[in-house]
Amino acid sequence: MTQPLRVGNGFDIHAFVDDASWSATPGRPLVLGGVVFDAERPLVGHSDADVITHAVAEALLGAAGLGDIGALFPDTDPRWEGADSLELLAEVVSRLTGAGWAVVNVDCSVVAERPKLAPHRSEIETRLSRVVGAPVTVKGRRGEGLGALGRSEGIACWATALISELGTDEGNG
Repeated sequence: MTQPLRVGNGFDIHAFVDDASWSATPGRPLVLGGVVFDAERPLVGHSDADVITHAVAEALLGAAGLGDIGALFPDTDPRWEGADSLELLAEVVSRLTGAGWAVVNVDCSVVAERPKLAPHRSEIETRLSRVVGAPVTVKGRRGEGLGALGRSEGIACWATALISELGTDEGNG
């Protein structure tokens, strides 16, 4: 008997902090897929503003029908201020497993003029895959000068997740 599969799509977008805010908040790093990009302007957000990790979480939650990260980790709650998004993703995966689902894979498309993802792609994929417990792939794309993303005003990420229902022989039931 085949296991039911479900697909979820996730999206996240954050603007870069402006130069005045960046100099006023030293120490806030740019984090993408759990990797810190030194000497890069960070993104605006309540948590660490990790657009890749947020999109992965949204895709997983959507696939399992478990809501969204805004409901689980609202930006109005001071507990999540500056939160490590990999820890939030780990909680999402725990909820997914608790609901009887396992991650098959996740694929991400990131749109950013900068920074270049290629030198860090392997590390990003490794960190995300470790937390998710399944392969996560990341592809970088440029906005080619079009719109806010093309003008380097922020970064966006789309993620697609495939999940499979856990069977009783896998310890869930």
